[in-house]
Amino acid sequence: MDRKSLIIGTIIATIIASTPYLFYLYEIVPHTPVWDNFIFRYDSTYYGSMKTLVWTLMGKTTPLLLLFIWFFTCRHWWYHTLLVPISMYIYQIFTTINEDTMFIDTNQLFYLLPIMGIIIPSIYLIRAQIFNKVNNANKSLQELEDEFKVTPRKGWDKIKEYF
Repeated sequence: MDRKSLIIGTIIATIIASTPYLFYLYEIVPHTPVWDNFIFRYDSTYYGSMKTLVWTLMGKTTPLLLLFIWFFTCRHWWYHTLLVPISMYIYQIFTTINEDTMFIDTNQLFYLLPIMGIIIPSIYLIRAQIFNKVNNANKSLQELEDEFKVTPRKGWDKIKEYF
């Protein structure tokens, strides 16, 4: 194992291990409807408490962070399916921040349908290719799955692959 992968692995493991502490960051937020500090001012009209708003956001950003880590470190052929819950959490975060006066987690399925409409057939086609090769070849399922694994590259190159 080279030094670079050891450092990156240590950073990722530290982030994963610190997620309970990241979630409880809402404890330092004031329990008032308005949070005014030297960086910004935010008025929470729906929640009535900044602590409740930040608690809601931490409940969505913590799993989103873990899903991003899983997505960018996963080498299995099915890792694109992680885009569905990632997009769901991103939608929920935007809804929470931008529409402080509306209910959250409503109608998100309608916004996820186009993403699911692309990802689910793609995953099914990859699965069909794997089983087609299994039936026509003398390779094991693990060898075929290794063919579909993504080789590790720089983080920025992997991000550019999706856009």
